[in-house]
Amino acid sequence: MHTNFIGGQNMSVTKVLGTLLTSSILVAAAGVAFDAEATPATVPAAAAARPWMNASLSPDVRADLVIKQLTLAEKVQLVHGTGWATLIPGNPIPKGWNYGAGYVPGIERLGIPGIHMDDSAVGVRGAANMSRYATLLPSTVGAAASWNPKAAFLYGAVIGRELRDQGFNMSIGGGVDLAREPRDGRTFEYAGEDPLLAGTMTGNLIKGVQSQHVMGDIKHYAFNDQETGRSYFNAVIGDRAAQESDLLAFRIGIDIGHPAGVMCAYNRVNGIYACENPWLLTQVLRKDIGFKGFVVSDWGGTHSTVASALAGLDMEMPGSLDGKSHFGAALEQAVQSGKVPMATLDEMDHRILRSMFMAGVVEHPVTPRRVVNPFEGRDDAEHIAEESIVLLRNKHHLLPLDAESVHSIAIIGAHADVGVLSGGGSAQVDAPGGNVIDPHAGGAKWGETVYFPSSPLKYIRQHAPHATVAFNSGADIAAAVALARSSQVAVVFAQQHMLEGMDRPTLALPDNQDALIEAVAAANPRTVVVLETGGPVTMPWVDRVQAVVEAWYPGIGGAQALANLLFGNVNFSAKLPVTFPRGEGQLPHPVVTGLTADVFHTELTDAQAKVEPFDVDYNKAGAAVGYKWFERQHLSPLFPFGFGLSYTTYAYSNLKVDADGKTATLTVTNTGRRAGTEIAEAYALLPKASGETYKRLVGFKRVSLAPGEAQTVAIPLNELCESIYGTQKHAFVRLPGTYTILAGPSSANTLLKVTFSVR
Repeated sequence: MHTNFIGGQNMSVTKVLGTLLTSSILVAAAGVAFDAEATPATVPAAAAARPWMNASLSPDVRADLVIKQLTLAEKVQLVHGTGWATLIPGNPIPKGWNYGAGYVPGIERLGIPGIHMDDSAVGVRGAANMSRYATLLPSTVGAAASWNPKAAFLYGAVIGRELRDQGFNMSIGGGVDLAREPRDGRTFEYAGEDPLLAGTMTGNLIKGVQSQHVMGDIKHYAFNDQETGRSYFNAVIGDRAAQESDLLAFRIGIDIGHPAGVMCAYNRVNGIYACENPWLLTQVLRKDIGFKGFVVSDWGGTHSTVASALAGLDMEMPGSLDGKSHFGAALEQAVQSGKVPMATLDEMDHRILRSMFMAGVVEHPVTPRRVVNPFEGRDDAEHIAEESIVLLRNKHHLLPLDAESVHSIAIIGAHADVGVLSGGGSAQVDAPGGNVIDPHAGGAKWGETVYFPSSPLKYIRQHAPHATVAFNSGADIAAAVALARSSQVAVVFAQQHMLEGMDRPTLALPDNQDALIEAVAAANPRTVVVLETGGPVTMPWVDRVQAVVEAWYPGIGGAQALANLLFGNVNFSAKLPVTFPRGEGQLPHPVVTGLTADVFHTELTDAQAKVEPFDVDYNKAGAAVGYKWFERQHLSPLFPFGFGLSYTTYAYSNLKVDADGKTATLTVTNTGRRAGTEIAEAYALLPKASGETYKRLVGFKRVSLAPGEAQTVAIPLNELCESIYGTQKHAFVRLPGTYTILAGPSSANTLLKVTFSVR
């Protein structure tokens, strides 16, 4: 069933959401016909006939009971998708499909529902296909800037409940790949450069998803840290460096979130495709980390039958382009011939079924008839955005703007009159009412630059009702300068669109926006720059503007959150989850490996561009990703990891650490005149035997303080982050020697230090 989304560029957010809600209620009331198999069978009352329906049994026992009842065909049915459906024109639409990104039919005779998956990195993708609304949350790199596990849990809960409301029971979000390559087109849907922060935030996001009886996912396993040649490049990295960087982020995220699924990546790792890599899937994931869920391939990321099954891949999604599947008839034949043992297939099914029982998708079947609550989602998105937007510069305390004294404000650039930018690709959420800068029927097109109806101009005007607030698009720099010169304050919105399938060739803002900002700042020294970007950008103009705000892609409540922050109704608390370099020359790879002008300018996916296989040398940085690289190389970034300003100030004192290095305590004092929330960060320098010359984040804690208030803060220190990976024992170990714990407001400002010893 396909129906078009409502149109209307000039509709207010409230009107659009209200129309959507009313329309959805009418659709449900009218009893729109869905295929019966789209709604899983309810759990039968006669549990004796189906003992696996006894919820008091463990998920593992229940899975084994089901497997005993399965035929070979049914066992194979559970481990692969049913085709690309409408993702590729001409492919068949599978019976029971709910218009999501992936579907695995269930075993109806046994009461096992199908698995309905959908893309949901920053909200449920493709809702317009069913005339439904989905909340656009702030980008996950923005949510990571909150350094708030509770916000991450809320983020996941929003996604989980809206997936469930739309008839899906598995999320395929949960990106945790580290920002080794900040020009990566998917940086916006990951969680920054540090394994502790990224793993903690993503793990709590997964907990939020699964709190709604929806299976969670963590991806892309592993080292899918750039989009260029993602199906062809070979990530080259040593065991210890791998374990202490990206794999540590996965380990921490899995330990916290216990996701149902891990999605293996497109790329090779040390010469072997990630989805048929026994070191990744068996040694590290199952043996080292102890992951008990199932591994699902990225879409089209399966390259073999026998090798993939024996390496530890459990589910192929969603099938091949020609309709054939490595895990369909080919797997059944491989089992019958003995190339893949029946026990291996049983293990694959066990991991899938136990994840379904663990997440409660059997006891709590989904239905696509429920209506999403757009108002609850918008409020949650605004709250998360308020904790995600980072104040990077505030010279002469230009911010917060005083609504009583400001009489004229120029709003310039980035379509700030109508909306906020979103990221693209499989993370693209459909805008309510359609893309506000280019309305059209249906959902967003792949690669389209989509703005959501959350107007900064509108909400700035609401906060400054007595001021003249005028907009200029910035397309004509001279006209923008004229408006800025005649205004008391100029706010320039600058944007950088990022999306799956391509990387940016530089960190510079596109479309001559640097020149626009330079010209406006020259005309009006009271200039604020608001950045809507997918990750770090360079700022050649930074010393000539008074304020810089990193808003990321702020979501459907972004404009409201931004206005609240600019006018001081809410205090800034967010801090950078990724280092902002001064230029590409400071990066381990000044040029994105494999990126060519032809690939970028045509914006082709790697499959279309026919990129030749190539190596990406991750050993150059090793485990020293982001701020660790900068410290090791003695480089000064533009803005360091963990940095963020506030409308108040904080002082740190009295750092102590217990004898075994498991907890640090310190006093944080609000020395300003406003209430605020500070993020206290703890780092560790390991003993000399580690061979490292840089510190590692080992703990952090948010603390809210009234003016003048002091609190003693206890920060749990992550033992894995205080350890090195021993490649012979396949385990993390704390070296004997002296450890230095440092604490402060950012990675570049850790004035307090104390030591402890391990013998």
